[in-house]
Amino acid sequence: MTLQVITVPPATGEPPQGLIVILHGWGASAQDVFSLAPFIGLPDYQLVFPDAPFAHPYAAGGRMWYDFPGNFNFQSTPAFASRDDLSTSRQLLTDLIKALPETTGVPLSRTILGGFSQGAAMTLDVGLGLPLAGLMVLSGYLHAPIAHQQAAFPPTLMVHGRQDLVVPLSAAQQSLRNLQALGVSVRYQEFDMGHEIQPLVLKQVQSFVEELLPNNN
Repeated sequence: MTLQVITVPPATGEPPQGLIVILHGWGASAQDVFSLAPFIGLPDYQLVFPDAPFAHPYAAGGRMWYDFPGNFNFQSTPAFASRDDLSTSRQLLTDLIKALPETTGVPLSRTILGGFSQGAAMTLDVGLGLPLAGLMVLSGYLHAPIAHQQAAFPPTLMVHGRQDLVVPLSAAQQSLRNLQALGVSVRYQEFDMGHEIQPLVLKQVQSFVEELLPNNN
């Protein structure tokens, strides 16, 4: 099994200045985050939108990285970490990212991994253990204890809505504390919005990418 992806080359027609991988949330698909591509404002970068490996049980055409156990509350995570579907997605996503330098010509040191909601949780799960340029956590959470022990972690952008009724703001704040305790450098922003990606979030994404991966042209 391999992950299917949508790839958007740089709008400039030049070699990419960096690679941005964006993961969709529960019940969505690569097409959903792909629809944001024209509004991200990063014409010098290549964008990659993977589809999660599992069909969503309730949303026609939707995908998921894993299903939620009935007692999941976004903050009590230890029993959830051993799910087979999560383990499968973790391995497939890791394999995909590690193969990107060969398929795109862009090293991991110029690759940023990000995601929305469940995709943001996968971003933290996989991305903290890879030598990436950065991570972007949009309306996300930690779905398992952080297992990685290393000298340095990718700098991380976290954005969350104060009116989020899907992933509670308290889950984001707890994730922030856990990351900071581990030594992760986190840029954290809260906005007056719900569980969504507003234009102001895309501006945060754009500035974060341009700061970490400045244009070399």
